[in-house]
Amino acid sequence: MTAGNRPFPSTAEAKLEMLTLINRAIAGAEQQPLPPYPVSAPLSPAEVLHQFEDRILDYKAAFTRVPAGEVARAIGAALGGARRVVVPPGPTAEWLPGGLDMLRDDPPLSHADLDRAEAVVTGCAVAVSETGTIILDHGPDQGRRALSLIPDLHVCLVREEQVVQTVRQAVGAVASGVRAGSPLTWLSGGSATSDIELVRVEGVHGPRRLHVIVVEA
Repeated sequence: MTAGNRPFPSTAEAKLEMLTLINRAIAGAEQQPLPPYPVSAPLSPAEVLHQFEDRILDYKAAFTRVPAGEVARAIGAALGGARRVVVPPGPTAEWLPGGLDMLRDDPPLSHADLDRAEAVVTGCAVAVSETGTIILDHGPDQGRRALSLIPDLHVCLVREEQVVQTVRQAVGAVASGVRAGSPLTWLSGGSATSDIELVRVEGVHGPRRLHVIVVEA
């Protein structure tokens, strides 16, 4: 094809021409320094926990804070009648109340079995108060990624000392695991998406509901 008497350039030629024009335009321009990384004013431990609760509730997730001796009762309440519950191969089962149809993911359950489960109960690696984000590094108390993506309800236990204020602190907490090859899953509320008009819809994929239980130190 041609434009007038000149043939249209190939994709590679067009890219080269565009990059050449950009290089000519910025030649000799002084490189601007990057802006400093934003640093939040440090909060007290009590303020961090309050901020975390506020962000979790803003995502329309549920939030409970309990002493260590009341974890089983809190999980039972969070399950809200769900009986068929998946647990990772780690110590998570020790936290559950009795009377549940417990499915331990060891050996790994099929996706069909996970889909038939009503809920999953996991721990976490670290949580961020500024963003209301929970990070899983899929250790023994969290299990593989599919566990937190398929069942409708995710009950996540977060120890009080696992809640940090900033994303930067959280990244530092999981850095060694990432370098060792561990995958990460970042959760901010239940699953949600939005259409072209930015109308938010919850529960489209992944866990439709998230219930965070903070266990006091």
